[in-house]
Amino acid sequence: MLDIVRLRVLASVAAHGSVTEAAKALHYSQPSISHHLARLEAATGARLIQRVGRGIRLTPEGELLARRATEIVGRVDAAGAELAAQLGLRTGRVRLAAFSSALSVLVPPAAVALREAYPNIELHLGDAHPTAARRMLREGSADLAIVFSYEDTMPDDDIRYTYLLDDPVYLLSRESGQTIAGHRDSAWIAGCPNCRGDLVRICEAAGFSPDIAYSSDDILVQQAFVAAGLGVTTMPGLALRTHHADGVEATELTTVRRRIHLAAFGEPPDPPATAAFITALRTTLDERRPG
Repeated sequence: MLDIVRLRVLASVAAHGSVTEAAKALHYSQPSISHHLARLEAATGARLIQRVGRGIRLTPEGELLARRATEIVGRVDAAGAELAAQLGLRTGRVRLAAFSSALSVLVPPAAVALREAYPNIELHLGDAHPTAARRMLREGSADLAIVFSYEDTMPDDDIRYTYLLDDPVYLLSRESGQTIAGHRDSAWIAGCPNCRGDLVRICEAAGFSPDIAYSSDDILVQQAFVAAGLGVTTMPGLALRTHHADGVEATELTTVRRRIHLAAFGEPPDPPATAAFITALRTTLDERRPG
């Protein structure tokens, strides 16, 4: 039998990269961490940790077990929170992973509604790109995620998706009424290589590959460069609602939409605290929707 405390220790060592940092995170002494690791190695019959200079690193067997331990610990923690929530929603916890503009625009009104209805439910937020958010759902480190896609359909996988809204996309330049095709020879400002795929696909649909002159994931930096005349970029409406710099004109791209979904892992019904947040989110969205 694998002890949950020892699995939690291994998961923390993997997450923090050292016995010292794991001990701080778990409020254990370093000898206690080492003891738990040794007992876990004895229970599994596998070497999980190896010394490297003054530090340690996980063996392949240790990495495998650490990944599973992270999932198991996440599920156990979630089960505890769900059980507490089941007791009349007197307490509970919802762990939400979402991209930045959703956290800035969509979540605050829902958080207010949740607090007013259930003041003892804790809402924990994590800023995560949809790819990372889906991974957090599968690992059990998030209960819900707000994700986006530029496709009409969501991936056919083990995650449940609930449509929330369409988010328009805009071309940002110094003049209004511009088109993507009209900037085939312009300099472009894009996110990091992992985040610029959507911009590249929008330009390719217009018949060209963008000349990416500047790279930043910060929307304030992107808009500042546009305002300075250094290039153009695209930006979703939610991001523009968090910041719209002077001197930047936004032209809606009528053929491009970003579809926003709420995502959950596992079969319904959702735990009571999670369901309470979902209700708060959908209610506040409906109240703010035109018409």
